[in-house]
Amino acid sequence: MAVTAGGDTGETAAMSMAEAGSEPGAVLRVGRDASVCRLVIPQDWLFVSRVHLEFRCGPDGAWSVFWLRGSQDDPASEVRVRFGEHKPGTTGRPVAYGGVVALPRGSSGEVLVADRGGPRSVHVGFCHELT
Repeated sequence: MAVTAGGDTGETAAMSMAEAGSEPGAVLRVGRDASVCRLVIPQDWLFVSRVHLEFRCGPDGAWSVFWLRGSQDDPASEVRVRFGEHKPGTTGRPVAYGGVVALPRGSSGEVLVADRGGPRSVHVGFCHELT
């Protein structure tokens, strides 16, 4: 999985990678808190919670992504999931605040976290390889 954080001009601000095996119970977190997240967003990007997304591997080896509820009732971001290759003009499937989306075995795509108050966004790519 990889995360890219787009800057105000649409350029890539940072890119990092994290890999997790599909063992039941495996967790990969995305957010601003480096003490618990493997993919860390800049501290001043307040539209992303300390722990915003959590990828979890279920008992059957399938992954799901959870948008964890933060301290605010109304989030400063919106989250969408796109499966497959990104095609211009496609926005993806919205994820409910506090909701979960299953990532089918062998699927790939990205989770998009967009700042509701500005042009910044975080893209978390995923690829579930079948072994």
